[in-house]
Amino acid sequence: MKKRLQGLLTLLLVLVVQIAFAQDRTVTGTVIDSDGLPIPGVNVIVKGTSNGTQTDFDGNYSITMNQSRALVFSYVGFKTQEVQVGDSSVINVTLKVDAAALDEVVVLGYSTKGVDEVTGSSVSVGGEELADIPVPSVEQALQGKVAGVQISMSSGTPGSTQDVRIRGISSLTLSNEPLYVIDGVPVVNNNNAGSDNISSLNPLSTINSQDIESITVLKDASATAAYGARGSNGVIVITTKNGASGETKFSFNTNVGFSNDAYNKRSFLTASQRYPLVVESLVNSYGANGDNGDFGFTQDNAIQLAADFGLAPSAILDFDPATDGYNWDQNIKNEDALTQSYTFTASGGDEQSSFYASLGYNNTEATVYSLDFERVTGSFNFDRKLRDNVDFSFSTNVSNVKQNPILEQGSFFSNPFITRTLMNPFNERFNDDGTENTDLTYGFLPNIFYVLDNNFTRNMLTRAIGNAKLDWELIDGLTFSNRISLDYQLTEYKSFVNRIEGDADDLNGWSEASDEKNYNWVYQGSLNYAFNFGDHNFDLTGLFEYQNNQNSYLYGYGENFPTDGLININSASANFDADSQFSDWINVSYLGLLNYNYDGRYVFDATYRREGSSRFAPGNRFGDFGSVGVAWNLHREDFMSGGLFNTLRLRGSYGITGNNSVGLNAYQALLSYSADYNNMGAAFPSQFGNPDLTWEKGESLDVGIDYGLWDNRVSGSLAYYRRVTNDLLQPVPLSLTTGFDNQDRNVGEMENKGFEAQLSVDIFRTQDFLWSVNANYSTVENEVLDLARGADGEELDLRAGSSYRTVQVGLPADTWFMRTWAGVDTETGLPTWYLNGVDGEVTSNYNEAERVEQGANPLPTYSGGLGTRIQYKGFFAEANAYFAGGHKIYEQYAQFYLRTNSFTLGTFNGATELQDRWQQPGDVTDVPKLSYGQNNNFHATSSRHLYDGDYVRLKNVAIGYNLPSTWAEDLGVDGLSLTLRGTNVATWVKDDGLLLDPEVRADGFTRLTTPPVETYSFSVNVNF
Repeated sequence: MKKRLQGLLTLLLVLVVQIAFAQDRTVTGTVIDSDGLPIPGVNVIVKGTSNGTQTDFDGNYSITMNQSRALVFSYVGFKTQEVQVGDSSVINVTLKVDAAALDEVVVLGYSTKGVDEVTGSSVSVGGEELADIPVPSVEQALQGKVAGVQISMSSGTPGSTQDVRIRGISSLTLSNEPLYVIDGVPVVNNNNAGSDNISSLNPLSTINSQDIESITVLKDASATAAYGARGSNGVIVITTKNGASGETKFSFNTNVGFSNDAYNKRSFLTASQRYPLVVESLVNSYGANGDNGDFGFTQDNAIQLAADFGLAPSAILDFDPATDGYNWDQNIKNEDALTQSYTFTASGGDEQSSFYASLGYNNTEATVYSLDFERVTGSFNFDRKLRDNVDFSFSTNVSNVKQNPILEQGSFFSNPFITRTLMNPFNERFNDDGTENTDLTYGFLPNIFYVLDNNFTRNMLTRAIGNAKLDWELIDGLTFSNRISLDYQLTEYKSFVNRIEGDADDLNGWSEASDEKNYNWVYQGSLNYAFNFGDHNFDLTGLFEYQNNQNSYLYGYGENFPTDGLININSASANFDADSQFSDWINVSYLGLLNYNYDGRYVFDATYRREGSSRFAPGNRFGDFGSVGVAWNLHREDFMSGGLFNTLRLRGSYGITGNNSVGLNAYQALLSYSADYNNMGAAFPSQFGNPDLTWEKGESLDVGIDYGLWDNRVSGSLAYYRRVTNDLLQPVPLSLTTGFDNQDRNVGEMENKGFEAQLSVDIFRTQDFLWSVNANYSTVENEVLDLARGADGEELDLRAGSSYRTVQVGLPADTWFMRTWAGVDTETGLPTWYLNGVDGEVTSNYNEAERVEQGANPLPTYSGGLGTRIQYKGFFAEANAYFAGGHKIYEQYAQFYLRTNSFTLGTFNGATELQDRWQQPGDVTDVPKLSYGQNNNFHATSSRHLYDGDYVRLKNVAIGYNLPSTWAEDLGVDGLSLTLRGTNVATWVKDDGLLLDPEVRADGFTRLTTPPVETYSFSVNVNF
């Protein structure tokens, strides 16, 4: 009986197993949208399990499952759909757009709102638009994508900082950079270079663009008032990627390319071009009727007499005038500079948790000899549902950046761009035995190749950003949240300048080193309550934020090294110097947010923030900031149903934000203790201080309309904004009896206003073919409304000592202000300037000419972008352009290489433009007569070297192919995409006289720095 029972049980078990296996089957299908377009990345989960997958590039999926269960299809922006499998082995799904789900992608930093709930001006850019653009710093990829955002490079050196301006400038003396928020936490984003003289180092270069989910730009007060005293310049919110439920998915991305200077038409004289100009200038100065007298110089004997009179070294007598000499300009370039990046990611999870992890490497060479950038990044984001009402999230990003910078932020002989522009081409780089020539005959510039090979400079930035958050839903709709984060930055800087050649040859070499540590702690505690009464929907948030920033700095210096090969400070023997500093600041904030809407049609929101900063005196530490906003979602009205518009929203907002970026101790009277008195320590007053200093405050008004027609085939927005900054910080002169020149005070007022437009159109949108275009355009009109006044009531010009710019009431800030060029006198060949600065009578006496405003300032008055994308099945092509204009750019170093005397024709070199010089009466040209011994001030500051800055740049061009899923499966992967991309591939300028790259810093000066680069790259992305 027992054996029969065992046999029966065995048979029953076999039947159960067979039935179970019979119920397991492979289900395949395709997920598309309402237009028939495939949707990649859709989560396909077996309900009630952790078994899941994602659709590939063609929207296809395959999953093995029990047929008794259901499949759940979910994707951001679409309604989640559940399908019972039953006997089906092929299940195709059409997902419908869910407006509420689409709303979730609008990230505002402290909160996440639906598009229909937002009253302010904000624009989001998806991470997929940024990931494959080969730039070391992520904000560079935003250029031309967001109306009202102007981005310019401080240098083309990899990892350098950017000048980012959102809707113009809000301050004359403080920072105009926006606030950066990463995963909900404000971070510090200052230049991390160890010295102000070398290439800058951008903290955002520590972030791998492959890790970014989205970047949202907040522009008006309704969007930025939540950040109070730090929101006046706009806010850029960076959200990193999180994992998704389903089986673990892996991806590998590689990008390899090469770079060259994007735009540089400025060329310099070769030896054969320069030689006859030297002769001509000598004759004009010292020949018959010479400007400096008749010393018998002729075309035939000028060089001999120049050597005899000591005007040129005797070696010039042996120089072959037919040779081009060594091309220093060309050879200092690193042509086809290599750029390469690799990123490996993994993500997955189940119903209770998800994760995302990545590891990245980037190495980018600069387009100048010896300079490069290297970065290693790692990130890990984890989300876990601890209980039904408790969620925990943790994210960390760790990176190490190494940059070999150059001395490009000052007039150092070790700056390779000094060599490119001014090195005398009569000099040869090599000795006869092939070694580097360190005894150059002409001029006194060093052999830059020897300098760069024997100097050592390095910036190394180690950064760790950690962020932990706990959300506890106390009751339905009421959530208590706690978040703590740390942004740690360690900058290690070291520089050695050799003792043989260059800037330290008279010091027998010098070395310096510094360590700077910055800790930025942020704690946020908040209560959020979302509830409704019928059609009345409320969302209330109360938040407390505490931010503590601590900075420590250690520096050492030494000179005089006994021998080669020693580079550390302990090997120096003279002029030792050391310094250590510590500083900290604290921000404490109380924030209240209210968002109300009635039936999704009428929206009202309000923000109030009371913020205190240790940067101000105890009586002035707290300020009040806030905003109100309204919106009317017309598309939700019954009378709009069935019409052309699926989105039509009117919105408006008003608010007050601040700028607290004053010096840490600006309000205090300070003493310095570094003085030495009778071999004893001493102190002396070093700062007058002002206990009444307070915030610069910006009042912003914004009105706009957002629209979408024909299922968003046409969508966009229009907006008008006006921002007035009050209590501008300015230095005001003091009585000499105080012992100080000036004192910082809150005086002055400035206005920015303009229009913005964004447009996106799907020209064709079918299952196999998509052609879309997008455009954005913005204007900004800046005007100074009020300034501080002196003792006699006159307005105080902040740029009173400048020969370039002015700050005056009624003009844009930093308007170009200089003498006006009138051309070259056709009879005498002398340069001339308008006597009254406008028109009429001219003068050849530079000092007689009046300085006047030149009708523009350095910041563009309009800017925008154009883009298009064509997609046919797996093939795609896209292009994006950026344009800006209405401003002027000054070629600052023209004062050196466009001199018409011995500076360029004796000691240094000049631009090829000198070949167009005036030679005889009747010549029409804009380059004066060459005269070796004269100074005609042609090079001096005037509108001759001021150019219209209008330009258009083709930022990105790409073609690529996404392999069909069946082909990818044959290769053993889930997806494979190939992309060929060009960046900064073409540039057009309005002013033919502008020969240097038009993308310059916000101050409008061209500099001897690495120019922006043109890059061609090939990328491969594999999902498996």
